[in-house]
Parts: sequence; structure tokens; C-alpha cells
Amino acid sequence: MRRLSLLAALFFALSAIASAEPRKFDWVLASDEAAQLDPADLHAGRVYRPGWDGGNLHVDIQASHPVTIAMTAAQAWTDAQQHPENIPNLTFSCIREHVLATTYECHLASGTPMVLLVRDERVPNRAVLTGIGAIMRPGSVRAMFAPTDLRITYYKWDCVANCIQPEFQWVRLVKEKYELTSIPKMYTLMTPEHDGQRLNVRFKAPIPMTVAVLPSKVADEIYGNPAALASALSGTACKQRGIQKLTFDCNFNQADGPQSLVVIPDTGVPSHKKAEIDLQTLKCVANCDLAN
Repeated sequence: MRRLSLLAALFFALSAIASAEPRKFDWVLASDEAAQLDPADLHAGRVYRPGWDGGNLHVDIQASHPVTIAMTAAQAWTDAQQHPENIPNLTFSCIREHVLATTYECHLASGTPMVLLVRDERVPNRAVLTGIGAIMRPGSVRAMFAPTDLRITYYKWDCVANCIQPEFQWVRLVKEKYELTSIPKMYTLMTPEHDGQRLNVRFKAPIPMTVAVLPSKVADEIYGNPAALASALSGTACKQRGIQKLTFDCNFNQADGPQSLVVIPDTGVPSHKKAEIDLQTLKCVANCDLAN
């Protein structure tokens, strides 16, 4: 029994070590889609909504007769379905022609949802189509041909190894407006939970101020002796002088110990004026044993 316990402990230790390694990503099967196309018919597949930095798509396409593949703006395609006369004016990207079997990839620009289109390239005798820009309208002539069997296999970019990782989220520490005085304003913030923990400082004031994050012991000394500020500031990289409106980030390690924020006016203080401060830190909320 003791041997089994040791083996179990070893297994979980090795699992933790493996999980701490960088995650690995690859294209992973998401779903399949099948359709049948008559000559010159068009099939609209999935709509892709790229993020702010764009996106990539990866699909496998198999067809029993040659097809053309392309992407177009989803809204433009929706509008063209209601007004078929506009179909020839659609703008296409990532065009691939004469496809029977392929892995189709396309990089999408940010901000514009795009739809995947597949068109049967066979042309009935009574229609002349030139490239994908001359897609036949729905309900057009159909010839008595065997349909094209179309299969689309969609993939997603996903984690495939070392997928259990620490999860983080922003947590607010302080948000307030306070009336300015000549006395240093202090906030006891946090003791870093993991190395590299981020702190975000947002500050706004009517006069120039000095804002610094210092070890709490040093901050306490400044509160009792403001003249010690200059020497204390020389020992921290997380500081800003003469600011009235600014957002900045700092990183801390566990060895840094408890931290405090100190705010001191750089000039005379006007009556009944307030400063605004918003402090947030990126805290681990899951799988935190893997954060260090």
C-alpha cells in the first residue's frame, strides 16, 4: 500500500512538471460538413470572425468534381442573397480553383467577418461563367448532371500538450478619489503571490505628483519622515515623477515581500482638489501551484 502511495505521488509530481512546460498548439478537428452541388451551384460554409489581430482558418475540402474556394465578407454575401444582381460585384480573397482535394488555409484581416464559399466549376451549356466573380444566381439553370459530393472538415487552433496552465485575472485593489493634502498618501497593496506578478496603476491629479510602489517597510519610514523619499525612490524601478495623468505597469517577485503605494504632491496643494487612483493586479485564480 505504501508503495502505491509513493507511485501516486511520483505520478502527480511528474504531471505537474510536464504541465509547467510551455503549451503546444496545433490544428485540431472541430466538425465536418457535407453538401451536394449541381453545376455552378454555390455552398456557403462557416462564418469566421477574426479577432483584433486577424485570424487564420484551416479546412480540408474534398469534392467529386472540381470546385473553386474563396472567402468573402459575410455581410456582403448576406446582402447579395437578397439582391442577386450584386453577386458579380462581390470581392473575394484566398481564391483556389480546380480543387478536388486540398487543405485550404487563409489569413483573415481583423474586424470583418468572412464566409467560406465553395462553387461547383461545371458550366451548363446555357451559361457562361468566368471565374468565381461570375457565380450563378440561386435558382438558375440546372443541367442533368450527377451532383458534386462536397465534404468540408473544419479545424480549430487549440492546445494539444501541456494544456493545464495557471489562469490569471485582473483584481482591483483600490479605486477611489481623495482630497489632496501635503501629507503622503499611502496604500498597502499586496504581497506578490508569484514571480512576475503585474500591478497596473492608473492615476489622475490636478497638480504634478510623485507615485511610487515601495516595500511596505520603506513606505512606513517615508510616512514618518517625508525627507527619506529621495533615497527610497532610488531603490525602486516602479515610480513616476511629476505626473498628472498616467497609466503604467510594474512587475514584482515573491522575494520582494509586501508592497505599498506612496503618492506625494510635487508642488503646493490647492484647496479642495481631488486625485483619482485605480490599482489592479493580475492574480492567479486556478492551477496556481504551476505559476512559479
